[in-house]
Amino acid sequence: MKELKVFRTCGELRAWRLEKYKSRGAQKVGFVPTMGALHDGHLKLILHAISEVGPEGSVVVSIFVNPTQFAPDEDFDVYPRTLDRDLEVLNSLDLQNMHELVVFAPSVKEMYPSLESISQVLEKGTFVNVVGLTEMLEGNVRPGFFRGVATVVSKLLVLVHPDIAVFGQKDVQQCFVVKRMALDMLFEPGVIKVVETYRDPVDGLALSSRNVYLTKEQRTHAPAMYRGLLLAKNLFLEKGVVASAQLIDCVLQELEKEGKEHFSVDYIKVSSSSDLSDVERIGPEGAIMSCAWRMGTTRLIDNILLGFSF
Repeated sequence: MKELKVFRTCGELRAWRLEKYKSRGAQKVGFVPTMGALHDGHLKLILHAISEVGPEGSVVVSIFVNPTQFAPDEDFDVYPRTLDRDLEVLNSLDLQNMHELVVFAPSVKEMYPSLESISQVLEKGTFVNVVGLTEMLEGNVRPGFFRGVATVVSKLLVLVHPDIAVFGQKDVQQCFVVKRMALDMLFEPGVIKVVETYRDPVDGLALSSRNVYLTKEQRTHAPAMYRGLLLAKNLFLEKGVVASAQLIDCVLQELEKEGKEHFSVDYIKVSSSSDLSDVERIGPEGAIMSCAWRMGTTRLIDNILLGFSF
């Protein structure tokens, strides 16, 4: 494998991509967008992209903490930024059978060139807004979040022009939003690939950069939410329970056993697999059961798919 390439500007990335067209146009390019602080979940996504593009392909990993998806009261300023460590992690991967791994780590100014200061990031500029999938669930709790996500992902897709872009199911609403954005903005069909959530192999907690914020005690209690989701899934699969209220109550009962004082629940919802609207009963098209909760100052999300897959 060649030495890891690191690009900091859009011009560098564009030049690299143009060269791909000229010299190796038949070879695939994969893409994994991240905000850094890489963990095993990210690495699984990267390895999935590598498997998709094949031994002659290339994979681009973006590392960019996108300010437009943070509300003023959220953790943008303290969100972990560990670029040097992230590069070490990527360099340590066994990629002997891969042609090339590229990192794109731009500045905020590079990604939002018309801004004069970071304080303007939510006040001025051009944005992509996916109407109809962004108002509920996370969008209801974090207004403007998905506008920031759709905007930065569209910019990155234009720059990288990948054959496939890999996203994790943990951010399930984001997956819906990005897939709809790619469809409506006429990106290549099938470019967005969603892969199953990667979890702690011992207790099943979904891997997340925010897990590092959890205290030791909080980390001990956090997996109860996933246990509740699994119990709800078993009710659906094994006993045919399709009433959303029963499935949600199953999760709440598991939290009660763990000690509900450990969980400040934002929502537990059963949503349509077509438009994410609330459903009272799960039909033949299946549904998504998703949740968000706080443990101290740390906010976590998780979900399971019921009779549905991407």
